[in-house]
Amino acid sequence: MAPHPIHQRLERGELVLLDGALGTELERRGVATPLPLWSAQAILDAPGTLREVHEDYARAGADVLAAATFRTTPRVMAKAGRPAADADRLTGEAIRIAAEGRDRAAAGRPVWIGGSMGPLEDCYRPEDAPSREAMEREHAGQALRLQSAGADLLLLETFNRIDEAEAAARAARATGLSFTVSFVCRGGARLFSGEPLADAVRAVEPLGPAAVLVNCTPLDETAACLDVMSRAAHVPFGCYPNAGLVGPTGAWSFDPSVTPERFAALARDWLRLGAQVLGGCCGTSPEHIRALRESLPLVLVE
Repeated sequence: MAPHPIHQRLERGELVLLDGALGTELERRGVATPLPLWSAQAILDAPGTLREVHEDYARAGADVLAAATFRTTPRVMAKAGRPAADADRLTGEAIRIAAEGRDRAAAGRPVWIGGSMGPLEDCYRPEDAPSREAMEREHAGQALRLQSAGADLLLLETFNRIDEAEAAARAARATGLSFTVSFVCRGGARLFSGEPLADAVRAVEPLGPAAVLVNCTPLDETAACLDVMSRAAHVPFGCYPNAGLVGPTGAWSFDPSVTPERFAALARDWLRLGAQVLGGCCGTSPEHIRALRESLPLVLVE
């Protein structure tokens, strides 16, 4: 399979712009995203609003739209009391809805649909991860499910421990699709498992990701993570941090001080640290992505 155009853009020194939050943006628009399905609940309850979110991100200038597949695995279907076959059905619907949003807005501009893959259990509880055998089997199944559904590339997101990120990356590589790997970190540029981010980057690089990233990370910790990645990575790297935090009840607490203009200003610092792939995670909106597109250079290396 020929390399995805994202590789060519990165090799030319171009900025690749991801979209922003999906789950919290649905919440902002009045759509409930209860666990265990989270954003995938909108596939069932509010497909029109979900399509509009994707459409708005495409209009804002995103190059990649992440489909609502972060929680469309058989493991999550079992937790939700749904049949295993719904993993195939909801994954396919999520990719189709994202593509519809893209097609309504892109006007011929290349915009790719990313199949989102996350940890099999909780993003912030690495101790809940299943056995290595289960990691290998279930991530392989989800990667093939996304490929069959028509994803253009795979977005491995919010990984909190090295061994599961490796399992997901091996699964992604086996499909022949291009993929990125992104880690979630806390203080000191360490994964939630306590493993150093530098070690995580070095572990997945031999598996061939188009880029390595950090996501779902507070704004005030992002620069430190990028600094580590600038020294550890031999492939393009980047980030898509949060704008806000989880409140005491579990609902997202939006931070009104993180305006699109402030987000774009911070992103200029991320570019100076070498980031080449940028976007937003929880709490960000199409307006944040539009601010990135309008204020950042498209070509980073002359």
